[in-house]
Amino acid sequence: MRKSFALLACIILCFSACSSKQSVVKRTTDRKPAADFSLKDENGATVKLSDYKGKVVLLNFWATWCGPCGVEIPWFVEFEQKYKAQGFAVLGVSMDEDGWPAVKPYVAERKINYRVLMGNDTVAQFYGGLDSLPTSFIIDRDGKVAFPPHIGLVSKNEYVNEIQCLLGDKAPAAVPDDSGASTAAGAACPAK
Repeated sequence: MRKSFALLACIILCFSACSSKQSVVKRTTDRKPAADFSLKDENGATVKLSDYKGKVVLLNFWATWCGPCGVEIPWFVEFEQKYKAQGFAVLGVSMDEDGWPAVKPYVAERKINYRVLMGNDTVAQFYGGLDSLPTSFIIDRDGKVAFPPHIGLVSKNEYVNEIQCLLGDKAPAAVPDDSGASTAAGAACPAK
């Protein structure tokens, strides 16, 4: 019985270690400013990224037709609710060609609680052309990109670790991953 338990524990630890990708925070001196932009929200208000200086921002480029985007959105709703009081915000930038007629019902149906903006080709070019969706950037309180971009679907834990790293300037605690196992694949934080 003990051997079975030990073997199971080793398998879980190995799986966690092999499947979790570590995020490495960029040194403060190596961070580049996130490109500022002005985009409209669903009410027609102009929103600038620079309006969020002083906050940690998860900038997510997505579309309604993107399957992996739909997987991430509930996480981002949770992050907005959980970390907002600590100076965190999610900004979703929709890249839907059909515009607000496609996006507004999607936002309402999924009860998205963070600001959603309508993107364009100019903003996409500011952020490397966005060859794939979703693409997300974690931006520090100084308006600088703190981690390499997330292209495609990454684990919820990776986002949690990066957010906690920037909000607390410390390595985050272990959090359960999608399989329920706890990992401490922390972002090496802080890097000065």
